[in-house]
Amino acid sequence: MIWNALLLALREIRRNLLRSFLTTLGIVIGIAAVIIMVTVGNGVTAKVTEQIASLGSNLLIVRSGARGMSTPARPFSANDVKVINQEISHLNVVAPSSSKSGTVVFGNKNWATSITGALNNYFVAGNWVMQEGREFSEGELRAGTMSCIIGNTVWKELFAGQTVLGSKIRLQNLSCQVIGLLAPKGQSAIGRDQDDTIIIPMRAFQRRIAGNQDIGMILISVLEGYSTDKVQQQVERLLREQRHLSYNDENDFFILDTKQIAETLTGTTKILTSLLGAVAAVSLLVGGIGIMNIMLVSVTERTREIGTRLAIGALEREVLMQFLVEAVVLSCLGGFFGIVLALVASVVIADAIEVPFILNLSIVFIASLFSAAVGIVFGYFPARRAARLDPIEALRHE
Repeated sequence: MIWNALLLALREIRRNLLRSFLTTLGIVIGIAAVIIMVTVGNGVTAKVTEQIASLGSNLLIVRSGARGMSTPARPFSANDVKVINQEISHLNVVAPSSSKSGTVVFGNKNWATSITGALNNYFVAGNWVMQEGREFSEGELRAGTMSCIIGNTVWKELFAGQTVLGSKIRLQNLSCQVIGLLAPKGQSAIGRDQDDTIIIPMRAFQRRIAGNQDIGMILISVLEGYSTDKVQQQVERLLREQRHLSYNDENDFFILDTKQIAETLTGTTKILTSLLGAVAAVSLLVGGIGIMNIMLVSVTERTREIGTRLAIGALEREVLMQFLVEAVVLSCLGGFFGIVLALVASVVIADAIEVPFILNLSIVFIASLFSAAVGIVFGYFPARRAARLDPIEALRHE
């Protein structure tokens, strides 16, 4: 019986191809929208997680100043770094650094970038990988030699992909020899280009660029397996003592935990993905209403056909099955084409916004079930109406 009902449904759909296409369009759009939103949302979440991870694992970023402060921030000192190293356990590295914007010149090209003074442990804390060359030698760090390691963006802008090691560049008015090239890391979670940087020895930065011994930022890498929350509390308490802050004084520094940043951002993207998916799911409801409307029209058009079938012995459940199968076939066809459209569109969108394509098979399966459910739910009422027609009245219908 089901096979016959399926053949009749396909014949009826083929007879009115344009109407069937327009009927399923709502389902196609609804299914495609839900899958696209969830798939692209998962890709964005993965991208954000990757960007946070590129900052460094188990990393605390300590910066001077406080949000909303109008007065200049009081910088850190070398003694602050020393005390953190001595007083707090379970640390991998404690990496001080200072940064300043500046212009770098090579030949007839120049580029505005960020100049950072740091030690070799900065590369460990920041999860940096050396693509070419080497880190600073102990002699360069102690003497404050003007050697530099450049990021990938600076390399592309000044050297256009050519060999860079041993080249001399000019930082402001200072000559600097390039000894290393960093592997690319891409944008950070806040949209900053991490590769647009030049790193020189801390002592060279303090003497030649900044003109002081101040430290603007401290990167604290915590050993795997230990809580960054506890270390953050210890660092905060220690720095308050170092900076002689009383009980009522607010912190004149702040500490960022990359794990907390990752959890906050990924949580936000997941909520937005769920919200957009729910909004897109509304179009499925609209598509279901469209199927119900067309099926009611179909029942009215085929009243004499239904009356003839009932008059020659067809059972009500057979007529009910025929129209219900037709509604389910329409919705399932819409679901199939919606899934195909969603997969193609998701790949294109993910590539366009440069996020990974992460297909969640469960959402595809749920979308398939939902499309079939829409056909059953919204097709039942027209099918029941057809099955309950009075054969005599149906045969009189013009």
